[in-house]
Amino acid sequence: MRAKEREMSGDQSQKIAEKRDREKKVIGQMIAIYCHKKHGRREGLCPDCQQLFDYAQARSRRCPFMETKTFCSACEVHCYEPKMRDKIREIMRYSGPRMLLYHPLLLLKHMLTDRIHAFSKRAEKKHPGR
Repeated sequence: MRAKEREMSGDQSQKIAEKRDREKKVIGQMIAIYCHKKHGRREGLCPDCQQLFDYAQARSRRCPFMETKTFCSACEVHCYEPKMRDKIREIMRYSGPRMLLYHPLLLLKHMLTDRIHAFSKRAEKKHPGR
């Protein structure tokens, strides 16, 4: 039984790691689009955007809800400092629609994951225990 539990735990750890990587990729692309267009950076991120990206990664690494949440925007606990939360919202508002042009598959996967999660939550509320 212990081997099976370890295997399940390993699978779960792998899924969480993949989720973190996906989140890192999405937020990284959104910040890069914003920085390129708003700050004129051709390569890399400006110091402020790099600081925000590093901050977002640190929050993601420490997130105790990674197993159950879809994205930070869907989380009930807002662990970002207000200043950083406002900045990331500004970036998401700007970059979100532009992701369709620059990274359509990444956006599609992100939206699909979000919709599936929302549908599951509604179904769970209507039919608890199913």
